[in-house]
Amino acid sequence: MGTIPADIIKFTCLKRNCMSEEFTDAELEAFLDESLDPGRATEIESALASDRDLLRRLSHINGRRDAGMHTLGEIWRRNQISVPSVEDLGKYLLGILPEEHADYIRFRLKVLKCPYTIAGLRDLQQQQAESETQVETRRRKYYNSGAGLIKRDETD
Repeated sequence: MGTIPADIIKFTCLKRNCMSEEFTDAELEAFLDESLDPGRATEIESALASDRDLLRRLSHINGRRDAGMHTLGEIWRRNQISVPSVEDLGKYLLGILPEEHADYIRFRLKVLKCPYTIAGLRDLQQQQAESETQVETRRRKYYNSGAGLIKRDETD
C-alpha cells in the first residue's frame, strides 16, 4: 500500500480545518528542543493556537519523553551527533573540504537551517574577519603585559 502524497494531506486538512498532519513528529520533537528553524517553529506556534489535534500530538511526544522513552532521532538531535565539527566548518570556509562533505554542510545550513551549524559557522566567520592589525595589537598587548610580570619576578 502506497503513502498518501503530502499535497492531498494538506488539502484534506484544510477542508477539515486541521493542521496537525502538516508537521512531522521529528519537527515537533525539534520544536520541543528549541532546535527547529525559527520560521517553522513560528508556524507550529501559530497552529497550536487553533489545532487541538496538534496540541494532543505535542503533549503525547512530551509525555513519552518525560517517561524516558526516546526515539533514535531524538537522541541523535539532542547529542548533536551530525553537527559538523569546528575543524570541518573551518575547512568549509577555506574551501578545502571534500565536495561531498561541503554539500552536507550546505544542506545543514540551507535546508535544515541547523542553528548549531549556523552559529558555529558565524563564530568562525567573525574570527576570520578580524583584521591583521587587531590580531597584532592584541598580541603586542599580551606580550607586553606578560613581559612586565616576568621582569618584576626577576627583580624580587
